[in-house]
Amino acid sequence: MPRLHVISASVRRTSRGRSVARWATGLARASTGFDAGLVDLRDVALPFLDEEEHPSTGRYVHRHTREWSATIAAADAFVFVMPMHNGGFSAPLKNAVDHLQREWAGKPVGLISYSAGASGGAPAIEMLRPVLKRVDLRPVATTLSLRFIDEHVGEDGRFRPAPEQTGALAGMLGELAVSLTASARDLAS
Repeated sequence: MPRLHVISASVRRTSRGRSVARWATGLARASTGFDAGLVDLRDVALPFLDEEEHPSTGRYVHRHTREWSATIAAADAFVFVMPMHNGGFSAPLKNAVDHLQREWAGKPVGLISYSAGASGGAPAIEMLRPVLKRVDLRPVATTLSLRFIDEHVGEDGRFRPAPEQTGALAGMLGELAVSLTASARDLAS
């Protein structure tokens, strides 16, 4: 069964993104053929990139980078759940991507953004696309931008999606599965 990591890309203790990431992980476990797990960048706690050599070499001297490498290498696909900060994606997400290279290569990724405002973080998704291309991550077509995030997270900390949001996530997960099937078919031929 393909392994999907849902990556919560905020390290703030009060991040609304964790509730979104838990929802996405739960839906992926319940409705797809993925072995889905949640990876929280707050728990990973990567320092700013501090390796001596370029990530393309794969020669990591620090334990935190070797552990991060193993985590990412173990996954077949990803969903990034990211806040928008000042019109862009979060520094912890950029740092997490920059730490590695070949571990990301050729793998599909779904993108979920959120913000307190009307954009839902869509500009962060567009800003991230060229970075993903550089490490050969392959975004699927369907994205999800969650507007007015505070209105969707209850006092219990649970994300309460609208039906169309659940439908969009289901579509994204389906695209990830199709992308993996197509990649496996390409490798076999």
